[in-house]
Amino acid sequence: MTAVLDVRDLRVAFRQDGGVTHAVRGVSFQVHKGETVALVGESGSGKSVTALSTVQLLDDSAVMAGSIKYNAEEMVGADESALRRVRGNDISFIFQEPMTSLNPLHTLEKQLAESIELHQGIRGPAVRERILELLKRVGIRDAESRLNAYPHQLSGGQRQRVMIAMALANGPELLIADEPTTALDVTIQAQILELLAELKRDEGMSMLFITHDLTIVRKIADRVCVMKDGEIVEAGPTAEIFANPQHPYTQTLLAAESTGLPEPVAPDAPIILSTDKTRIWFPIHAGLLKRTVGHVKAVNEATLNIRAGETLGVVGESGSGKTTLALAVMRLIRSEGQIAFQGKDIHGLSPKQMRPLRSEMQIVFQDPYGSLSPRMTVAEIIAEGLGVHGVDPGRNRRDMVSEIMGEVGLDPATMDRYPHEFSGGQRQRIAIARAMILRPKLLILDEPTSALDMTVQVQIVQLLRDLQQKYGLAYLFISHDLKVVRALSHKVMVMKQGDVVEAGDADAIFDAPQTEYTRALMAAAFEGKVV
Repeated sequence: MTAVLDVRDLRVAFRQDGGVTHAVRGVSFQVHKGETVALVGESGSGKSVTALSTVQLLDDSAVMAGSIKYNAEEMVGADESALRRVRGNDISFIFQEPMTSLNPLHTLEKQLAESIELHQGIRGPAVRERILELLKRVGIRDAESRLNAYPHQLSGGQRQRVMIAMALANGPELLIADEPTTALDVTIQAQILELLAELKRDEGMSMLFITHDLTIVRKIADRVCVMKDGEIVEAGPTAEIFANPQHPYTQTLLAAESTGLPEPVAPDAPIILSTDKTRIWFPIHAGLLKRTVGHVKAVNEATLNIRAGETLGVVGESGSGKTTLALAVMRLIRSEGQIAFQGKDIHGLSPKQMRPLRSEMQIVFQDPYGSLSPRMTVAEIIAEGLGVHGVDPGRNRRDMVSEIMGEVGLDPATMDRYPHEFSGGQRQRIAIARAMILRPKLLILDEPTSALDMTVQVQIVQLLRDLQQKYGLAYLFISHDLKVVRALSHKVMVMKQGDVVEAGDADAIFDAPQTEYTRALMAAAFEGKVV
C-alpha cells in the first residue's frame, strides 16, 4: 500500500551562532491513507520540527537531509511552486498557539475566506455559507455573530477552534495537528477529537497527530511513534505500545500522571478570600451616543471562600467565566457584590488603596513565555516585584532570588540567563518564583500546567503542593484538566456560561456530581466521551 506520507532517514540541523544543533536524527515513519499516526514525546524531542519539515516550513537556518514523499512526490528540495500547491490544500496544519497563527488585524470571516477563495476559487455568498458551516462544525456557538470578531475577542479555546476550521476548510488529504487540543477544555477536546475521527472515516483523511498527552493518543491514533532527543525510540500499533511498552522512556511517559490528593486543611485555618454573589457584566454599547443596549453576562453571582492552605479548583469550558472571576478577585476588572481578602472588604477599594495588598495576592498565567519579558534576565524578572512593593529593602536581592529559585527547583547559577534559554516547565517555575518571592497569602493559578509535558505537569503539581504545605498558601486553581484539579483541590466550583452550576468538596463533586453538566465534564475527562 502506497503511503500518503513517507519519511525516510530525516535529519534536520540548525546553524546558529557558529554552532550546529541537531534537532532530528534519522527519523523514518509512514502515514497511510485513512490512518492516524501520533508523534509523541516531550518538548524538544523533535516532533514539531519533523512535522514542519514535511512541506519545508523551517527557517533558513535549517539544514535538511533524507527523504519526505507526499503521494510519492519528493518534498525535500522541491521547488516553491510544487510546495505551494501542496501547502494548505493537500496538507493542512493545526498549530498549538492560535494567537500567534491568526492575524490580529483581520476578522474571522476575512481570514477564513482568504483560504477558501485562494484554494477553492469560491466567491460571493457561498464563501460565507462555507465559513458558517465550518464554524458550527467545530463547536463555535452563535457562529454568525462571530464573523466580524477579531482573535483577541475570543477565548483561547474558541481561537483554537477557528484554527481547526481553517485547516479543514479545503478538505485536506493529510492533516498535521501539532498539539491542537492543548488549550481546549475537556468537553470541547472530546468533541474535536470525535470530529477529526469522523472526518477521517468519512473522507479517508490521514492524520499526523503531535501531542504530549498520551490520553489523547489512546483515543485517536492507530499507530504511535515515541520521540526522544530527535530520534524515534519506539514505534508500533497504539494498543501494543500502551499494553507493553518496551523502551524505558515510553514507560516513563505512560507512568506520568498527576495522582494523589492534597493535604487536609486545618479546621481553624483563617479564610483568606471570600466572595458573595459577585457579578461581572460587560455593557454592550451601540449607536452614535454609545448607549448601553445590553450586557455580556460573564459571571453571575459567584460565591466562594478559600482558607489558608486550601485549594479551590474552578473548572468549566472556555468562555464560562473562570478567568474573568479571577481577574475580579484581583480587582483588575470591575464587578458587583462583595469580595473580601483576609476579612477586609476590598470590592470598593481604589487602585491606590489596593496597592499595599497587591504583594499578598499574586497570579501565575497559562503561558509563561508570553508573561515573561524576553528583554529581562531571570534575576530581573523574579526580583521586579521586590522593587515595586518595597519588600525587604535591607536584604540583597540576588540572595533572595537565589533562595527562591532553589525553592522552586531552578539552578540559581542560571539567574542571568533569559527566558528563551529555558524549557516550558522551567519558565513556569520562573513565573511561580516571581510570585512566591513576595510571600503572598493567595496565589491564583490560571491554567499553569495545560501547555506542559505530562512528566513536567507532575513535577509542577508536586511543587505547588510543597509550597502550599510550607507556607499555608490559598490557591484559586483554574484548569480544564480535571485530573490535575483532583490532585490539587480541596473544593471545586463548576462554571458554565457565567453561572456556578455546582460547588462543594472535591470528593463529592468528582465521585457524585449532581448536575448533568458536571457529569458530562467528568465523562469527557475520565472516559473520553463526547458531550
